[in-house]
Amino acid sequence: MGIFTRFKKQLETSDHNMDDSLKTHYYKATFNQMFQSVEKLFHEDADCQVMTVSKEHGEIAVEVNKPIPCFLIVTIVSVKPMETAVDFNISSEKFSLLGIYPDLKKRIQSYYGRIGQLHNLVGIKKNS
Repeated sequence: MGIFTRFKKQLETSDHNMDDSLKTHYYKATFNQMFQSVEKLFHEDADCQVMTVSKEHGEIAVEVNKPIPCFLIVTIVSVKPMETAVDFNISSEKFSLLGIYPDLKKRIQSYYGRIGQLHNLVGIKKNS
């Protein structure tokens, strides 16, 4: 990780991310199953407060209070009948001498891990 990356205050997962752990994750689930699971996951997380839910746009906006305050948007998109993609966009205004990016990255990885306990991971897109 570069010195400048470490101080970024925003992180977004996508198919084109250079870091494999931050690429879009695809799960074996219908859109409705995945949306319901992710929404429930954040409603039950004491450190999170669900701000807005837009099922028609496939988005859930979450305010994360701990360990660092940040704002999270989860995007859920149906790719095939039983394949749904999940992406995250997380940002924080907090400053850290060591950089906030590693904390944001850990948080995203933990969310992917928790979703993976509920749904089978079909795959992570590799750059083609």
